[in-house]
Amino acid sequence: MKTDIDKFVINRIREMRKEKGFSQRGMTEFLHCSVGFIGQVESPNYETKYSVYQIYQIAKEFECSIADFFPPTIPENP
Repeated sequence: MKTDIDKFVINRIREMRKEKGFSQRGMTEFLHCSVGFIGQVESPNYETKYSVYQIYQIAKEFECSIADFFPPTIPENP
């Protein structure tokens, strides 16, 4: 099951992918996976998610920080 954080990361990567002009096929070239895999990751109907290594590779290709894919953390009140 995709958690809320999984969905946030996947949606953020999709947004950035489109902003940077990458198609799903373009992502497969540096992730070494199939277009079907990217489609399953981006679809709410599948449980498929990016691995930590894939997220790292995406950040390198997008020339950004891995943190750019995650929501800001809010410190808990003491």
